[in-house]
Amino acid sequence: MTDFPPEKAQLLEKLSTCGFVVPDFIYVPAEDFENKNFESLETFLKRHRESFKVIARSAHPQEAFYKAGTFDSLETYADLDGIVFARRRMIRYAQVTKRLSILRQQFFEGAPPLDSEKMGVIVMPFIHGSSVMAKKLWDHWEFGYCRDRDHKVRSDPFITRTPHDRKLLDISQQIENCLGFRCEIEFIIGEDNRIFVVQAKDISKVEILEAREDKRSVRLDGLRRIRRRRNYRERSLYVMDTNALYMNLIDRCEELVLERSKLPTQIDLDRLMEEIQAYERTMENFALRNRRFAILGLSIEPSAEIYQIANHYLDDTPELQQQLTKALYNHQYFQDAFIAEADTLISKDGFHINLCGHDAYGIDTVRNPIWSVFWSAANHDHILKSLQRIGFKTGDVVGIEIGADDKPTMFRL
Repeated sequence: MTDFPPEKAQLLEKLSTCGFVVPDFIYVPAEDFENKNFESLETFLKRHRESFKVIARSAHPQEAFYKAGTFDSLETYADLDGIVFARRRMIRYAQVTKRLSILRQQFFEGAPPLDSEKMGVIVMPFIHGSSVMAKKLWDHWEFGYCRDRDHKVRSDPFITRTPHDRKLLDISQQIENCLGFRCEIEFIIGEDNRIFVVQAKDISKVEILEAREDKRSVRLDGLRRIRRRRNYRERSLYVMDTNALYMNLIDRCEELVLERSKLPTQIDLDRLMEEIQAYERTMENFALRNRRFAILGLSIEPSAEIYQIANHYLDDTPELQQQLTKALYNHQYFQDAFIAEADTLISKDGFHINLCGHDAYGIDTVRNPIWSVFWSAANHDHILKSLQRIGFKTGDVVGIEIGADDKPTMFRL
């Protein structure tokens, strides 16, 4: 029995039937991968050998219950091995990189349990061009333009009510009329200016009400954001100090090396690894307790000197050092996944959340756009002293108010 096509595939099929320019595509359910039933896929790939490359888009049966961008789309080779590889990457991302995001949506949004091995795939030919996302908010359409990755010099993503081509506005309204509900539409504008519809998502149940506003204190230097409608927000705060974590580990390594008559053992290292795991658990628990939160990055990456010391302190016991180095390497990925769940990052300039695709202008950002609040490197010592004086700590609720000069002020509530 064939899996019932997920919403993504059904809507593409309906749009194609309505006469919109949808790239040739095929939906391959998970059971075809399990049974190695690739006849239809092989036939499809033969039609697109000349492009050498295709896009494999996630198509999990329960994907419609999760926010856009939760699952991945990957460019890959236009052959069977390329598609199998892309699907395995999607499953791996869902189990590791996006695990925290999935858990939070299940906890806060009521998303259903998910078996990542049921991942289906939609395969399309690769189209060179720019990505544009459209959706109707209140009484107007907005269009989010993603940066063009093919150019050496490129601009940040941006939102506009006036698309580069009037046809985009007309097509977007026609698509909504065809589907019969409010939707978020992804277009690819080809190099010949042809407009392809590559995805549509039902957003009729997503609320876009005005967020609560209030006010009250460290004055920072700037803010990066796409949407400028609101100038105030309140968030639960997580204070991140990676230098402190590394220094604690170095102190423990020093105890093992200098205060013992024998070399460290695996048991000693296990205790050290438990400290890293405990630190990661505090992040995960915080993310699962707080639907929206901010991260105050006192230090997000360890200094070069501290990093080198931590990665070489146990060199006299290479096997133990290798395990510690691997744990610290994996911790960086865990930390990145945690930061990706925050909608507010407060840190020294040079660290900010990348704004692209769904994270920049997806429907989920209308009420809660991503803010990267920063202080300048020249102001770093002064800001750290102010933060220490006020005593911000994990669990505090902070307010961030944007002044008329576009400078943010953060205060503890």
